[in-house]
Amino acid sequence: MKVNVKWLNAVAFEATTGSGHALVMDGSAEYGGLNRGARPMELLLAGLGGCASFDIVTILQKARQDISDVSCHITAERKDAIPAVFTRVHLHFVVTGNNVQAKQVDKAVHLSADKYCSANRLFSDAGVDMQHSFEIVNKTTEG
Repeated sequence: MKVNVKWLNAVAFEATTGSGHALVMDGSAEYGGLNRGARPMELLLAGLGGCASFDIVTILQKARQDISDVSCHITAERKDAIPAVFTRVHLHFVVTGNNVQAKQVDKAVHLSADKYCSANRLFSDAGVDMQHSFEIVNKTTEG
């Protein structure tokens, strides 16, 4: 896996992934940025959420759960010193579907956190307090 990061100007950078996708990162005005892209630390959380959500979706599909949407809402706290590393991260999954079973969602969340999600492992191995929760929005089917 490869990623190339190129300085654009001020504190803006463009990252190009090995799969050919590009994204812009930029800092806040406080640090000389123009707010033209996400902050690098936000992207770490986005990657974590994507990794975990991928697991949740595939595990629930294999469990034959009739899901129509999965969202991951992440909140994080950082150390108030340099380096301002993450100290606590909470991932809250909202799973929407028909007759989705809480037991299956709980199992999927735990399997992702404890076994499959490489990003979660990276954060937890670094000493970050990782927390996970979920809610289910069941759409009732009639007929």
